[in-house]
Amino acid sequence: MQPFIKHRGLVVAMDRADVDTDQVIPKQFLKRIERSGFGQFLFFDWRFLPGGEPNPDFELNQPGTEGCSILLARDNFGCGSSREHAVWALADYGILSVIAPSFADIFFNNCFKNGVLPVVLEPAVMDQLFTSAALGGYQLTVDLEASQVRDDEGLQVEFSLDSFRRKCLMEGLDDIALTLQVEDRITAFEQSQG
Repeated sequence: MQPFIKHRGLVVAMDRADVDTDQVIPKQFLKRIERSGFGQFLFFDWRFLPGGEPNPDFELNQPGTEGCSILLARDNFGCGSSREHAVWALADYGILSVIAPSFADIFFNNCFKNGVLPVVLEPAVMDQLFTSAALGGYQLTVDLEASQVRDDEGLQVEFSLDSFRRKCLMEGLDDIALTLQVEDRITAFEQSQG
């Protein structure tokens, strides 16, 4: 997992509440076990029309959103099924941070296991971000080291995150990497059980 310390990126705004993981990555694309290759199917049922052409009304298909890496959302993002594939799809598409007033718990936890930073901000701040994003070409800096979200117009807002999750993201530690930090102790224990 790549460390996340500070990221500046283009914003895409999804002005929808209760976006569930079934929409983030529909069930028919869950046949793979590796974490890559899911980005092309992100929000598939919303991004594409029944004939397979891009839906011109969908947020990720709007002009100027190509290469976006920060997603703005509304309340309860990532609700629904507890599929880790939803975070895999976001990350594979290039989304490194999702900013919303609230997240579903399992989705929120899955983000940290996959190097995506979920940022919780107050609804009034989210309204301000959505207004700025509507102008197009809006960029934000998500600074985990300083626990801040900033823009070029002077917005600077703090967010909180527990120290363990912060450390893991900043050092690029998923569950396996955390375990491997004590590999010598695990090996010593296994040898003692002889």
